[in-house]
Amino acid sequence: MSVLITTHPLNTNQFSDDVTSDENGAIVIFLGVTRNQTDDREVLYLEYEAYRPMADNKIQEVIEQTKHQFPISEISIGHRLGRLEIGETSLVVAVSASHRQSAFQASQFIVDKIKQIVPIWKREFFVGGDIWVGYPEDAAQSTE
Repeated sequence: MSVLITTHPLNTNQFSDDVTSDENGAIVIFLGVTRNQTDDREVLYLEYEAYRPMADNKIQEVIEQTKHQFPISEISIGHRLGRLEIGETSLVVAVSASHRQSAFQASQFIVDKIKQIVPIWKREFFVGGDIWVGYPEDAAQSTE
């Protein structure tokens, strides 16, 4: 199991290689990619910040929960911090298992849990302003 939180671009092949082995019949790779639009706003770029080492600890917690809940073999996770341009990958989740169903389910579980409990925050810059995404309502500040 490997975790990488970095300001550098994520090499998706690295995460696939991390979970590849002869006993696995399924490898699922999820890529979270910066899109150019949210609702009706044109997104210019994103910035991610994290509270480390808590983010590392929470991702390890997600991995442990996943291993107990699903029959999977390996997990490899990468998350970008800093400024990301349109089309850049912000999150990679790679999961291997004997069978595809558990790999798909585990991958979705991991992505959802990361968004719920890992202290990594996204700031979205769009034409006319910016907003923190996923902050509690009273903490979100927008320059719209």
